[in-house]
Amino acid sequence: MNADFEIQLIAVLVSVACALPGVFLVLRKMSMMSDSITHTILLGIVLAFFMTHDLNSPYLIIGAALMGVITVWLTETLTKTRLLSEDSAIGVVFPLLFSIAIILITRYAGSVHLDTDSVLLGELAFAPFDRMILFGRDIGAKAIYTSGILLVLNITLISIFFKELKIASFDPLLAAVLGFSPVILHYGLMTLVSLTAVGAFEAVGSVLVVAFMIGPPVTAYLLTDSLKTMLFLSAIFGALSGILGYHIAYLLDVSIAGSMAVMTGIIFAMIFIFSSKRGLIGVLIRKNRNRKEYAQTTLLLHVCNHQNGPNAREENGINSIAEHLHWEQNKLEKTIYYLLRSENIRLENGLIVATPLGIKKVENEKIKLFGN
Repeated sequence: MNADFEIQLIAVLVSVACALPGVFLVLRKMSMMSDSITHTILLGIVLAFFMTHDLNSPYLIIGAALMGVITVWLTETLTKTRLLSEDSAIGVVFPLLFSIAIILITRYAGSVHLDTDSVLLGELAFAPFDRMILFGRDIGAKAIYTSGILLVLNITLISIFFKELKIASFDPLLAAVLGFSPVILHYGLMTLVSLTAVGAFEAVGSVLVVAFMIGPPVTAYLLTDSLKTMLFLSAIFGALSGILGYHIAYLLDVSIAGSMAVMTGIIFAMIFIFSSKRGLIGVLIRKNRNRKEYAQTTLLLHVCNHQNGPNAREENGINSIAEHLHWEQNKLEKTIYYLLRSENIRLENGLIVATPLGIKKVENEKIKLFGN
């Protein structure tokens, strides 16, 4: 495999591995927690290194995962005091633990290959140089296998506990009633997020881990209400961000991780604007349609209520109805135009008269509002 292919493969594996647990963070409204965890796990790595003095020790992963869980616990403990909101608690815990890690590195590990810049930004371009040698044979970049194992682990655990995670994410009380422990599921998920972060940031950096963990799930959320579909779309958007981001970085000769992070934002922006379900344009179109329908229904109700009464000419006259409804003349003219086109009203000697079709529409609206 050449280096270009390996870099893209690593990016795809990491992006999908991050996006899957990220879906549950988004649904639980804990998106910023991913940013906190991806930074504070550095303290777990540093402390584990001081104990083992070996950067390749598996205890570094364990230490990082534990520090991620501790970060969540400290944040939630502060939040439960009701003196701080969750985002404020994150703003206290995250800088504190991360700063401690930076101080320890600069003070006691300055000569060790434990660089804060590589942790934050990563550098995918160097990933192919760290090879996996098995029985004296080069079988590819190490990051391919670590990110692949990470992806398989996430898919396996999410598949096994899919029902429990789904119920606990949408209704923790129901999960407790059904015998699932929301607390265990919650901290299990946070442990998985921590493992994913520590397994991914060596290659891509914590900034890109956050981008992959939140960007694709948020984008998928704009397109579907199905959890399974959201997981699938998140994986697709993550992989797409990795591949397109790499090619943009190659063309512009810029940071690979930065380009991939930017691409997650670009894809989100496109869906945010153009999605027919929750996109900005779709929302504006629906609001405009609802505004028109509300105006038409209001005018029809007014006309039907007064057209057989003694004050029909005064109430339903074209020249006077705007004053009774407190409408601008332009709004009245547009509403009359739409009702005439749909044959809900007709004009007779300066009066607005509801047709049988319009009367039926009013009756249906009353049934909707008040029932039979």
